[in-house]
Amino acid sequence: MSIQIYMNIHRGHDLKVCSQGSTCCTSQMEENFSQRSTDEFRKAVSDPSSHLQLAFASRYTKFDEFFKELLENAEKSLHDMFTRTYGALYMQNSEVFKDLFVELKQYYTTGSVNLEEMLNDFWARLLEKMFQLVNPHYVFTEEYLDCVSRDAEQLKPFGDVPRKLKIQVTRSFVAARAFAQGLAGARDVIGKVAAVNPTDQCMKALLRMMYCPHCQGLVAVKPCNGYCLNVMKGCLANQGDLDTEWNNFIDSMLLLAERLDGPFNIESVMDPIDVKISDAIMNMQENSMQVTQKVFQGCGAPTPATNSRVSRSVSEGFNARFRLYNPEERPTTAAGTSLDRLVSDVKNKLKKAKKFWSTLPTSICSDEKMSAGSTAEDDCWNGKSKSRYLEAVTGNGLTNQINNPDVEVDITKPDLIIRRQIMILREMKMRMKSAYNGNDITFVDIADGSGEESGSGCEGDLCHIEPPIVRMPPPEVNTNVQSGNSIASVCGASKLALFLSCLALVLHRQW
Repeated sequence: MSIQIYMNIHRGHDLKVCSQGSTCCTSQMEENFSQRSTDEFRKAVSDPSSHLQLAFASRYTKFDEFFKELLENAEKSLHDMFTRTYGALYMQNSEVFKDLFVELKQYYTTGSVNLEEMLNDFWARLLEKMFQLVNPHYVFTEEYLDCVSRDAEQLKPFGDVPRKLKIQVTRSFVAARAFAQGLAGARDVIGKVAAVNPTDQCMKALLRMMYCPHCQGLVAVKPCNGYCLNVMKGCLANQGDLDTEWNNFIDSMLLLAERLDGPFNIESVMDPIDVKISDAIMNMQENSMQVTQKVFQGCGAPTPATNSRVSRSVSEGFNARFRLYNPEERPTTAAGTSLDRLVSDVKNKLKKAKKFWSTLPTSICSDEKMSAGSTAEDDCWNGKSKSRYLEAVTGNGLTNQINNPDVEVDITKPDLIIRRQIMILREMKMRMKSAYNGNDITFVDIADGSGEESGSGCEGDLCHIEPPIVRMPPPEVNTNVQSGNSIASVCGASKLALFLSCLALVLHRQW
């Protein structure tokens, strides 16, 4: 079967972007090239962005798994130890401890728990239970037990354990949750920013840079490096404006990581929490007589119990001493790792992620598929011909594009999606710095109406994971066609060169 090819070298009066001089491109070919250049640009942006997004997503998943498993292990450890130490007495009062862990998990997941109030309530409830157990000869009404709880701060029945544990738990949980939210928030910001569509002017510049030389027969000639940089900085102007807040956010995460790995280490708090609570219980047992006397003085004499024999057996059963685990009995490390290893890994990734948005144009243009590189300054496409690119490279960000020679950018109309992500990064930075000081703040909900913006205090997964943006590249033009290299070197010198170049291009398209 024969293939009949119609060649039409003509004046490109119907072309909208590429040169309207002698060309073999039609308006349909130009339109196809425009779509192709836009797809390749999106892929050039999405590939490194998706890689970075996946890095944050995987670290968040690992941290989230670690923290949740750490809580599960701590709860199981306490339950096992208290069951074999106190037996039925613990089982009868175990809801106090179960509720503690329910509230801790609830705080980590949703942040909807006031940690200080919750811990105060835990110790108050434990005091009520303990006071009844160490005083089995009396019957206490709810009003009487309320009186006991109100005087708990002055009584200090558990010694200094509640005060120390409150500081440790509050600081470590605030830091852990903020850090996990930071990882999830960064993941979502990257996904939204990378998905921003190029403007019409950007798409014209991409077509002019990547495929207009094909219409002049320069199939093998790549864009000059400086030319590529200007086009990319123009197309990624709004993303460039993200860089300052992005870097500030990264710095705040690195600061918090130091806390998380040091004085606010949640692993060092939760792993021995059963021992700490047991110490508090033993303090109460040892000081029970003094505590009881003070309570009776402040709240009055309670009603004596009738069944003293049963009461005595209860009292004797509760006087058992708490037995610590042997080292080989301690639970295994959560998620098969440790907090210091997790933090070390994330710190390395955070440091590499700095200046990601400002260096993105350079990264894209460093790809040999996108530009000729700095070593071929005289043998590259400068937007008009195969020659040196003489324009200066502009800076990053929207305002710097006012003098961009290759992309028309309206600096008065910033991209609203990216501006919203800048605000989210600013809010997350504030939260990281607050958590660094041991304080908790709530993210401001900056939503676009869907209620799915990162940093909005979303439940469950802390923040919804969006899949990385990955687009398959379009078929590449084979620049190694035998006639391509020779044509590229002489194209523009004669009508014959242009004819042969267009012939090679059409044969490739037919193939």
